[in-house]
Amino acid sequence: DRVVEEHGVTLERVAQLRAMPGVLWLDVTGLGDAQLVEQVGRCFGLHSLALEDVLHVHQRAKVEDYGDHHFLVARVVNPGEVLDTEQLSLFFAERFVLTFQERPGDPFDAVRERIRNAKGRIRTVGADYLAYALLDAALDWYFPQIERIGSRLDAIEEELLERPTRKHMQELHTLRRELLVLRRAA
Repeated sequence: DRVVEEHGVTLERVAQLRAMPGVLWLDVTGLGDAQLVEQVGRCFGLHSLALEDVLHVHQRAKVEDYGDHHFLVARVVNPGEVLDTEQLSLFFAERFVLTFQERPGDPFDAVRERIRNAKGRIRTVGADYLAYALLDAALDWYFPQIERIGSRLDAIEEELLERPTRKHMQELHTLRRELLVLRRAA
């Protein structure tokens, strides 16, 4: 029926929001405060091993079922000319979704807008659909990087036919490494 959007909330306020009807999405940005992550985990009854994985940000992509909640880890590809990834840790249960990100900036603006404007089914279905929408948005950020690499490979191919240089070989090596990072992240 409605959306409540708040920033910089306290744990006490999180508990109040959790008691409200509907689906709660709590997005935690920055993982420098291990005690805060532990307190959030306690508030939502999250498995302690999964909380450890939140703080150890070099996890491979995975999904785990803890009975009353699910946990997944994915790599988010940040936009830009330099390939950069970060870990997204996501918990969801019947009435909540929690996202933990390493740093500010995320691919979720389109999901936020769909929620704010009641576009599509996002406000009429459950937390599982919200988790799906968030993961889908995160994966969409892979495509600009893939297109950037593909375009550069096409350009190098044309340049190699005209005048091959050592620079081309170095750039091909760099692009190959970036493709390996994308493959591991995916």
